[in-house]
Amino acid sequence: MASDRASDRDEIMQAVSTAVLAVTRHLSVREVLQVIVRSAQRLLDARYAALGVPDEDGSFAEFVAEGLTDKQWDAIGPLPRQHGMLGAMLRDGAPVRLPDLREDPRFEWWPKAHPVMKDFLGVPIRDGEEVLGIIFLANKRAPDGFTPADQDLLTLFAAHAAIALTNARLYERGRELAMLEERNRMARELHDAVTQKLFSLRLTAQSAAVLLRSAPDEAAAELERVQRLAGEALAELRAVIVELRPAELDRHGLAETLRKHVRLLDRLHPARVTFEGDELPPLDSAIEVAVLRVAQEALHNALRHSDASLVEVRLGDEGGKLVLTIRDDGKGFEQAESRGLGLVSMRDRAESVGGVMTVASPRDEGTTVRVEVGV
Repeated sequence: MASDRASDRDEIMQAVSTAVLAVTRHLSVREVLQVIVRSAQRLLDARYAALGVPDEDGSFAEFVAEGLTDKQWDAIGPLPRQHGMLGAMLRDGAPVRLPDLREDPRFEWWPKAHPVMKDFLGVPIRDGEEVLGIIFLANKRAPDGFTPADQDLLTLFAAHAAIALTNARLYERGRELAMLEERNRMARELHDAVTQKLFSLRLTAQSAAVLLRSAPDEAAAELERVQRLAGEALAELRAVIVELRPAELDRHGLAETLRKHVRLLDRLHPARVTFEGDELPPLDSAIEVAVLRVAQEALHNALRHSDASLVEVRLGDEGGKLVLTIRDDGKGFEQAESRGLGLVSMRDRAESVGGVMTVASPRDEGTTVRVEVGV
């Protein structure tokens, strides 16, 4: 009997060790969160597993889950807020094990499309006194639900997961600082180069103006030089834009950066803001920056000026073209009103990477902004 218990203990510790190693192989915070959830789900044989990292606004900065389909996620809607059991666990910082979550007085509600969860096990991921997040499991596949031994096992795993998550955060912070320092250095160099180009451009244009009547052939040569210098200055300005691209694009890519931006706007504004995205091929840095900036400006316009109740964002690959569509159900606008909406700069951004932007905005029928860029 004692040998059987020792064998079980060794098997459990091997499972924990395997799970922890899977976590520590990943340095991206998002990857670490996903691996923690998958490892915990497998380790304790749960139907559902999730991990939430709290933010300072009463919601979750990150929330990943296993056991739900993309369709279910879309139906459930925005990220959960820190209410009910999740809020209680963040406040108390203590594990919770329940035979039926729905019967606990701390349970409040979940969205209509949320799957039914019964037996529940939640454990905080802590760094000293700080709660980094909550990992919780629901609906164990075994018939008797989660046991005290399961709670001990998940607590042990959470302690190791905290180390992996802290290391990932430190790695990303160091990487961001190094990238920011290099980006600023390159931007300063490019700024100096662009300034010199523009100075030469101005002098050459003045020279052409002086020569225009007395020596038209020489003036024509100077104008050709103006055209060349303008092209070089434009190319270097684009390089500055790429070097100053948001750090989020380097961490998450265009689709995930835009998804996180949409989630934030959905929490901050009364209008519902949704995102739908396809898996994208690798994209040129300049394209990612241009499309993100157009999306941000279009969303700003929709949420500030349109009186919309729904704003839908879609990013996809359609026949080898990257297509961004932002559609709202607001009041639309007249062409004369478009000057203050930044449409010219949005169109310029799209065209700077070879793209095309179209805007349809019939009065009282909403607005659709569509950008197509060849990839």
